[in-house]
Amino acid sequence: MLAAYAARTDPDDPLACLELGERPDAAPPEGRPDWSVVDVRAASLNHHDLWSLRGVGLPQDRLPMVLGTDGAGTTADGTEVVIHSVIGETGHGVGPTERRTLLSEAYPGTLAERVAVPTWNLVPKPAELSFEEVACLPTAWLTAYRMLFVAAGARPGDRVLVQGAGGGVATAAVVLGSAAGVEVVVTSRDEGKRERALGLGASLALESGARLPFRVDAVLETVGAATWAHSIRSLRPGGTVVVAGATSGDQPGAELTRVFFTELRVVGVTMGAKVDLEALLRFLARTGVRPVVDSTYQLDRVHDAFARLASGEHFGKVVVTPA
Repeated sequence: MLAAYAARTDPDDPLACLELGERPDAAPPEGRPDWSVVDVRAASLNHHDLWSLRGVGLPQDRLPMVLGTDGAGTTADGTEVVIHSVIGETGHGVGPTERRTLLSEAYPGTLAERVAVPTWNLVPKPAELSFEEVACLPTAWLTAYRMLFVAAGARPGDRVLVQGAGGGVATAAVVLGSAAGVEVVVTSRDEGKRERALGLGASLALESGARLPFRVDAVLETVGAATWAHSIRSLRPGGTVVVAGATSGDQPGAELTRVFFTELRVVGVTMGAKVDLEALLRFLARTGVRPVVDSTYQLDRVHDAFARLASGEHFGKVVVTPA
């Protein structure tokens, strides 16, 4: 089958490690009958794919590895499904002691014509959403949903700061938060991205690092070192900063005095549970809210898709379809 894969890794030139070519056809691991093969109809890219190409979480003994955590498609009987890409979360389809991983870390990912996953990880696709739309959800949108409504416990009328408008998680948080009645503030160095965030429902869009006119109840942080101090100082006493990434570095000044003196909470999030994905799908089907798709590429142009992601110029998700 045709697939996009990490042939090697390089921390300085990750795109040079991406190759497109024939890989062994997707099949359940030996001795694991409770897996299904999905014909991929759409997949989407995440920064996780770029980190994999850099070698983060992808050791040499697992190469070559088909990339992609997000995907949707059809099973052998024609059922339309969305793939929950956290493998081993509950022991379904894997050994009960197997460490949690994401697709493309221990098992081949979704940037291929077919992918094998535990049957338990398949969630019915709502008829109201397209394959391209649901393929955007399992990483960025699921993470944003869990950050907002589970980790931060945001309610209608709360104020939430989202750092770094334009990225997949940040864009999802703006759309989901505003649809749920949350007052969302965004930051970005790019004026165009700030304007687009306002168009998606953000109440206020500021330059990165700019002082907010009020303190917020929660901050959604995926940028890391470059925005951490601003995030901590933007919170009201007793507020929550939810961390799901650190694209600018993971070693910021801790701001510990402010953390303990104002009794802040720091909560980490990696993806979300299957029940969160099911709830997110119901939310979108019922409200009419849809993921923001920046661009769509066929699999044979996957290098262009990765270049778009790596450029940082995208707004929303970059989607890849097999044909």
